[in-house]
Amino acid sequence: MPRHHSEALADARLDVITIGRSSVDLYGQQLGSRLEDVTSFAKSVGGCPANIAIGTARLGLKAGLITRVGDEQMGRFIREQCAREGVSTAGIVTDTERLTALVLLAIEAEGVSPMIFVRTDCADMALSEADVDEAFIRSSRAVLVSGTHFSKPNTEAAQRKAIRIARENKRKVIFDIDYRPNLWGLAGHAEGFERYVKSDRVSQVMRTILPDCDLIVGTEEEIMIASGADDVLAALKAIRAVSDATIVLKRGAMGCIVYDGPISDDLEAGIVGQGFPIEVYNVLGAGDAFMSGFLRGWLTGEDHATSATWANACGAFAVSRLLCSPEYPTWDELTYFLGHGSKHRALRKDEAINHIHWATTRRSEIPLLMALACDHRMQLVEIADQIGAPHEKIPAFKRLAVEAAARVADGRPGYGMLIDERFGRDALFDAAAKDFSWIGRPVELPGSKPLRFEFSQDIGSQLIEWPISHCIKCLCFYHPDDPPALKNDQQEKLRALYEASRRIGRELLIEIIAGKNGPLNDTTVSTALQELYDLGIRPDWWKLEPQDSAAAWQNVEATVARNDPYCRGIVLLGLDAPQAELVKAFEATKVAPSVKGFAVGRTIFAEAARQWLSGRIDDETAVAEMARRFRELTEAWLETRGPK
Repeated sequence: MPRHHSEALADARLDVITIGRSSVDLYGQQLGSRLEDVTSFAKSVGGCPANIAIGTARLGLKAGLITRVGDEQMGRFIREQCAREGVSTAGIVTDTERLTALVLLAIEAEGVSPMIFVRTDCADMALSEADVDEAFIRSSRAVLVSGTHFSKPNTEAAQRKAIRIARENKRKVIFDIDYRPNLWGLAGHAEGFERYVKSDRVSQVMRTILPDCDLIVGTEEEIMIASGADDVLAALKAIRAVSDATIVLKRGAMGCIVYDGPISDDLEAGIVGQGFPIEVYNVLGAGDAFMSGFLRGWLTGEDHATSATWANACGAFAVSRLLCSPEYPTWDELTYFLGHGSKHRALRKDEAINHIHWATTRRSEIPLLMALACDHRMQLVEIADQIGAPHEKIPAFKRLAVEAAARVADGRPGYGMLIDERFGRDALFDAAAKDFSWIGRPVELPGSKPLRFEFSQDIGSQLIEWPISHCIKCLCFYHPDDPPALKNDQQEKLRALYEASRRIGRELLIEIIAGKNGPLNDTTVSTALQELYDLGIRPDWWKLEPQDSAAAWQNVEATVARNDPYCRGIVLLGLDAPQAELVKAFEATKVAPSVKGFAVGRTIFAEAARQWLSGRIDDETAVAEMARRFRELTEAWLETRGPK
């Protein structure tokens, strides 16, 4: 039976530390294609221990990772992504001499996924005993060691050190057998997908690990390699002869069986959880998702049937999606699935589940947003034409606006910019270097009604070129009383944009201006939002016009809460209103906690633009004037929301 040491774990701040492989996975995006024919790849964190650290963190456990990464962009990607996921990076060592491991993969057919491990003298396989800090191991309730890192003397020594520290401090030891024959030198480079090659050498090493374990998890092939036996039942009995650990036998689409105590002659005589019939899309990484789900139960004291159910469900999510760790479910997502199920055997087609996944895996939290909106095109052209200034000066002015916003932000969170692509290309580059919390970019053709996109109506092909952190902003002049034909046209356009944003993984802000298109009362804006929600459109942000009515904001608040509790929030637009009017509008939003800030433009920059474009002020004066107005507006907003 598993050993429980709750009395010794009171000082543990982590639930589990995983040890071993970390890589960058490059997944071929052309499905049903040979790896030779793949033309583009999706990048994600990979490697069994890294996947499990992320998977368990998503399920609410406090996870850490011990590994090595290269001192280059891919290594920094792994470190930064782990941090974004809430995984402790204290055990991630930067190797200045070696490159981060890479894996190239393709989905050629169901269950056929050729892969190439690019791991020659890679960073994670240089892990050493010195990289395993005793205090870090003691900070966790459990450590997870993985099979691949017993394949080299230095990595084996590192994991054995972690096991020794864990046992001395009454921490649990988890063994993910994780058998990859070619990483033991038993298969060629082209056989990365090969799962089993019998090897007495591998079995001899793994058998020595088993007595120290509290939990052992593996597929049928992995159970056999760990024991050295030639059939599954004999393998289970051989493991039980040397270990009293809980054994979990993974059986793919058949779920799993959990064994505690003696192993009977009946292979099925174990504990099973609920199964989930799911279309198999990609089997890679499913075992790591499975382990994450099992650990969420096992480490929190659930019975084995519950842990197995959660594990099976997490595995179902993984096989129904393309990538590994980015596709693993969050606790909210898993809970929703267990409570509601899905009408889709392909979970990736379930909009409700996908929305929870998207909303609960966003790259960062943005509880406050104060943005200088300088995405104006038509308005700045009009100003330039009024004073006879060439349009070629507009891009330089937008760069000054970025500098002004950065001065006010001063590296603090909660500040952002809205900048367009037509005149703001250089300004976007500047903004990327300023560490803003948020950068938005418009896609609408200025002034268009019905809504049209600016450069091409094939919006998805444009968005794929954007940085992952840039938010799509789309202004739509929309009123509930619009003629049906106009309303349908605009709704279809917004729905297409929403689908494209989710398809390519970019956040979406929808800006609704109703007051220029009809009467504005206490239900106008909330009705407009409800009509779009009824179409299945759930943007990350709403950008709405200022209103003095508390009742109007209460209606908006109720609409957002009822339809999308995961919405990031609402920001106010300015409509070139005087600052005093905006401050009054700020006060009215106190009844609506979903209002997180503002994205205001002409109130801040219009006068500076006229003066600078006409040559009456220099760069510094323009920057200082915009910074002053932006700072005053941010201070007014913060005063409505409590202490600064």
